Amino acid sequence: MWRYLLFKYLRFDKTQPFIMLSMILAFLGVCVGLCVLLVAMAIMNGFSKDFKERFFVMNYPLTIVSKFTQVDDDLVNELKTSFPNLNFSPYISTQVIARGENKFEGGILFGINSKDEKKINKIVADALKDNELKDYDILIGSALFKEFRLNTNDKLSLIFSNLSPNALALIPQSKRFDVKFNFTSGLSFYDKAYMYADVGALRKLLNVRDGLYHGIHVYSSDAQKDLNTLQSFLGEGFLVFGWWEDNANLFSALELEKTALFIVLMLIILVASLNIVSSLLMIVMNRRSEIALLLALGASKKEIKTSFFALGCLVGFGGMIAGIILAFFAMWILGNFNIIELPADVYGSSKLPLDLSPLDFIYTVLGASFIVALSSYYPARKATQVDVLETLRNE
Repeated sequence: MWRYLLFKYLRFDKTQPFIMLSMILAFLGVCVGLCVLLVAMAIMNGFSKDFKERFFVMNYPLTIVSKFTQVDDDLVNELKTSFPNLNFSPYISTQVIARGENKFEGGILFGINSKDEKKINKIVADALKDNELKDYDILIGSALFKEFRLNTNDKLSLIFSNLSPNALALIPQSKRFDVKFNFTSGLSFYDKAYMYADVGALRKLLNVRDGLYHGIHVYSSDAQKDLNTLQSFLGEGFLVFGWWEDNANLFSALELEKTALFIVLMLIILVASLNIVSSLLMIVMNRRSEIALLLALGASKKEIKTSFFALGCLVGFGGMIAGIILAFFAMWILGNFNIIELPADVYGSSKLPLDLSPLDFIYTVLGASFIVALSSYYPARKATQVDVLETLRNE
């Protein structure tokens, strides 16, 4: 019975063309709404993932610093022996000011062992290749390299925070480094602020005793697990922290933005579903006499409710399937053709990043399904509340 009523009410009615138009608009609204939501989630995930990858490279998975004791070569060798699955790069660091002809730029200078650093930092490895930092060679970011209009083997003056006495007063220490290499991380902030030099040369400038470091950068494929392992091994004298802990607020803001966008775009589907409600209610109001007659002849309220509920679901879920197909087609177009070109100096790539996670896809489909089912249920329930006697007496 309900299947017969489903296809009967699905047919075009010449006397009531606006009902069919409303159903078509509901179908298109759900289709377009779901398509936009899926593509937006893919773009948000793509930007977030791409940003985290670039952010991750220059921040290192784990960092070990000292609380009460010293970080020295003995500790580094002990860690390398005890954790062969991890890569360690000891460092010393200081804040500096780079001085150009008419410009000054603040930054952080890391003193590193080139061989160790290349094992944990792909950006440094790509920049140095088979070379190493020696004496007062320096590796700087491409943004600073271009801003100061430097060439390879040019001199770059750095002003340190420690003071040196002269005949009249204490003045900040400065040193000229040889610009041998430059790197590109994809984020202009790091390309302008981060610099790398040989740890031995920086020790001399900062008066750090041989064999001592400010900390150790650690590369781990499972940083959250290894953080606890390293902390237990090192004890209370050292602090081990992950790159995500220093930037928790930033990534929380990204997740909040993604959630807000999901809710706002889900409202598009909610608005489209109102067309399902209106079209089904129009059918119910237009077919009251038929519904009353069917009920009088023995049709159950469950069959009437099922037929209208199935009609709403057919329109809504049909729109969802079409929206999913359209979304994947749109993502294929955006992923394979350079329709939207991004500024590479800002985003690191001119190609639009897309990454639709399975979890986001499931949440989106479930949310849309709930809205469609809810929109179909109310008119279906309303159809069963037709007063049989009153309707047949008047109509």
